[in-house]
Amino acid sequence: CFSSLGNYPKKPMSSYLRFSTEQLPKFKAKHPDAKVSELIRKIAAMWRELPEAEKKVYEADFKAEWKVYKEAVSKYKEQLTPSQLMGLEKEARQKRLKKKAQIKRRELILLGKPKRPRSAYNIYVSESFQGAKDESPQGKLKLVNQAWKNLSHDEKQAYIQLAKDDRIRYDNEMKSWEEQMAEVGRSDLIRRSVKRPPGDISEN
Repeated sequence: CFSSLGNYPKKPMSSYLRFSTEQLPKFKAKHPDAKVSELIRKIAAMWRELPEAEKKVYEADFKAEWKVYKEAVSKYKEQLTPSQLMGLEKEARQKRLKKKAQIKRRELILLGKPKRPRSAYNIYVSESFQGAKDESPQGKLKLVNQAWKNLSHDEKQAYIQLAKDDRIRYDNEMKSWEEQMAEVGRSDLIRRSVKRPPGDISEN
């Protein structure tokens, strides 16, 4: 729901999600030691093998609830002022963009995209954060930040060199990864700066 604009009607669950939600407790009871990811795979396989007649029951329920949902949305919007309606649309766009970004991140993790190179400061923080003598994360970060500022030039150079090494690691891993993405037809994931048009063998 959109917290800033009250109780926005909740979307109904899709046919599969409804089926999965019903089945998960049953599968957990049968396989208490199994991971949820394993159970979800079992449920997905069961859904694929479900007779069409049974699937249509779930689809019919979804269509009926979707109709009710659309009517509720229309009534909800009728009660809003023009400025509230604009706010609703803006928040909906932001939510869609956020969800799209989350899906993109998950996809890149599954595809094994190399981790971005760390800066000298970030490397120092990762090494020093746990040892900082403060109870709160904010306090730890403040102490580490102050310690970084107090490092001598030579001490910082060691971390700068580590950052350069990490950049080399990243460039090498990205080159290999992008070659793999090109082979599996995911050229959309290749950085624009390294894309080459078909037949172009020039080096720039």
